[in-house]
Amino acid sequence: MDFDFSLILVVLTLVSGLIWLGFWLFVKVRTRGGSNAMIKEPVVVEYSRSFFPVLFLVLVVRSFLIEPFQIPSQSMMPTLEVGDFILVNKYSYGLRVPVLGYKFLDLGDPQRGDVMVFRTPEDNTTNYIKRVVGVPGDTVEYKDKRLTINGVPIDEKLIAALPAGAPRELYYEEQLGEKLHRIIKENYPNTGHEGKWVVPEGKYFMMGDNRDRSKDSRYIGLVPDENIVGRAFAIWMHWEKFLSLPSFTRVGSIQ
Repeated sequence: MDFDFSLILVVLTLVSGLIWLGFWLFVKVRTRGGSNAMIKEPVVVEYSRSFFPVLFLVLVVRSFLIEPFQIPSQSMMPTLEVGDFILVNKYSYGLRVPVLGYKFLDLGDPQRGDVMVFRTPEDNTTNYIKRVVGVPGDTVEYKDKRLTINGVPIDEKLIAALPAGAPRELYYEEQLGEKLHRIIKENYPNTGHEGKWVVPEGKYFMMGDNRDRSKDSRYIGLVPDENIVGRAFAIWMHWEKFLSLPSFTRVGSIQ
């Protein structure tokens, strides 16, 4: 079962806050009515008073500043590996209402080459992480494993073919916008989805850096602005398996 942690956090914060506020108002009314009797604080109010400030602080940080995620798939290799723990900037694309996703303060827009976390338009719940390839107004084409934007082929340079002798994976450097990053293509003809997409206002075309092993906008469609979660900017830990030791060798910024 998938849990919407953001929704759970919002509900717990609201419930604890309302219980605490309700009891405070109740005491005020009793005191104003002239009663001098001591009013014992119920256990549920005591817990709410203790937890509400902590829950509220966590809600503000996760919703408007920084939210941590763990990478579960190979779709963004070689940029991100399974087990990477990343940090996502929640304000660079504007401040949004928690859970609902509606932007109430515009601070910027996704740029070509950004690595972005978003809720897939398939169910509006599951978080995906991909690279921004097409922004509003762009025409994106993917054919024979070559990416073209607005009729201009995107620069890419082969840097490695692995394993040596019988290469199955080809590593390229790709220049997308101002971002120079690495991508992987399988060393066989394309069997995935090809086509041409026009990106309308308020939507984005996303692709994984592991081009042949990524379920992205070629399959799930364009990503609406209200589904944006934030911009991934750093790896702070790598922990692939529960029984393995955490590693900090991959700590650094995300290109």
